[in-house]
Amino acid sequence: MSEGDGADDEWSSGAEAGFIEPVPMEDDPAELFAGDTGTLDVEVRRVLVRLLQRRFLLAEKNPAQWRTLLENQQIVESRLHDLFVRLVVDHDRGVAYKQQVRSAELDVPILLKDDPYNRAETLVLVHLRSVFQRERGTGETSARVDIEELEQTVLTYFDPDDHNLARGQHEIRNAVKRLAGDGLIAEESAGRYRITPLVEVVLSTEKLTELSRWLHERNEAAS
Repeated sequence: MSEGDGADDEWSSGAEAGFIEPVPMEDDPAELFAGDTGTLDVEVRRVLVRLLQRRFLLAEKNPAQWRTLLENQQIVESRLHDLFVRLVVDHDRGVAYKQQVRSAELDVPILLKDDPYNRAETLVLVHLRSVFQRERGTGETSARVDIEELEQTVLTYFDPDDHNLARGQHEIRNAVKRLAGDGLIAEESAGRYRITPLVEVVLSTEKLTELSRWLHERNEAAS
């Protein structure tokens, strides 16, 4: 056997043994922390975490993360689907949010817990949605409310036998604070808020009509 034949046999036996040429270390994905086996870039991970932490991701408030989401939407959707969570991206309104997947055919573990708005928050939301709809109907591109106007209107929906005005105002201001945190309103100056298109996502026209009718009937009965 020649030296060349021996070399060929040695190479062949190495290949059969499953020899794989080592990959240069610079081609390995960089770890973000010790033991990191994740494959997403750090900015994509931040977007994924934000979607899980918050109710909404707004293009207006977070333009960089919104851009990252759009550029990596398919992989972000895939990661959320692994958790039985659906991603909704509303390009027209510039908002992304998550929904719990529910199925009658599949036993789905529930990750997202419902965190409904309380009475005051719902009443404020109804008024905000009504103002937004009215202003858009007249051709206005934006809608705004003052805290005093908001309080006066929403207080009329409260129990007429409850004469604790200070408590009612406190509830309303707390409601405004939460809705502002969720991105439904944005404070432009002290006590003056711009209503964002997010109110249309949270409260559909059908639901607004239903709630408005119920509140009207309730007020009539109280009178």
